[in-house]
Parts: sequence; structure tokens; C-alpha cells
Amino acid sequence: MGKRVMQLLMEAYDLCEDGNFDEALKIYDKALNEEPENIQALIDKAVTLQTMQRYKSALKVYQSALKIDSKNTDLLVNLGSLLHTMKKYDEAISYYDKAIRIDKKSAMALAYKGLSLGEMGKLQDAILYFKKALAIDKDYDLPNISAEIAKDLLKSIKKESKKQ
Repeated sequence: MGKRVMQLLMEAYDLCEDGNFDEALKIYDKALNEEPENIQALIDKAVTLQTMQRYKSALKVYQSALKIDSKNTDLLVNLGSLLHTMKKYDEAISYYDKAIRIDKKSAMALAYKGLSLGEMGKLQDAILYFKKALAIDKDYDLPNISAEIAKDLLKSIKKESKKQ
């Protein structure tokens, strides 16, 4: 990655941090004009579009990034996250699984897979994936919080089934 593109990505990141997403997109486009196959710029642009709830546009950017580097775990996890947001849980899980096959210690991919499994009502499996993520990164809040929620849901489901 060239120095100019790196500066542009930092500028776009700062704009996103300040909530100036439209301006950030313009900067990402400048970076991509200089380096059209820059995976980080593509991922960051897609994440920004996703944050703006422009899901179809984000999906197109992720798909073009996949053509360049289909083994980038950040790309796979972020694409899975988008699909999860779009309630396409099976598709999301398939991308998390690809990321996990590449990096078995991706706590984020494991935790996000747990979230999608939880949304599908597979709470026992969700808890298993949250535990796997925590085994890798004990300080990772997402699986810790999500595991507690899943356990609470399981308890309430069991109580309801006993009442019937």
C-alpha cells in the first residue's frame, strides 16, 4: 500500500469516527482510484456503507473484494456480519466458517457465528461458539455478553416448557 493511499485511509477513518460517512466514502473512492484492488480500502468502504444501512451497496463492494482476495479473514467476517444484519443467517455462517477454516483462532468469526446461530434459535450451539471465542480471547466482550443472554434464553425456554 502506497503512502498516499495509507494517508487517505486514515483520513477516511477519522471522518467515520466523526460520523461524516458521506465524506469518508469520497475519500475511500479516491484511495480506490489510486489502488483499485486495495482490500483494506474496499473493506472499509463496505463497512462504512453498512454503517449507513446501504446494505446492497455494501454487498456489491464486498463481492468485488472477494474476487481479489477470497481468503482475507477480515473480509469474510465483515461480509458475514452484513449478511447477519440482512437476516441471512445461513449465508453469514458460511462466511464465518470460511474465516474459521483459514484462521482457527479467529475469536471474532467464532463469536459472530454464535450470534447467527442464536438468531436461528440454536442456543446450545451459540453458547458453544461463544465459549470457543472466549477460550481464545478471554477479554472479548461480545461472546461473554452473548453467552449470558443465550443462557438466560435457554433457562426461560426450559421454564416455559415445564409449565406446559
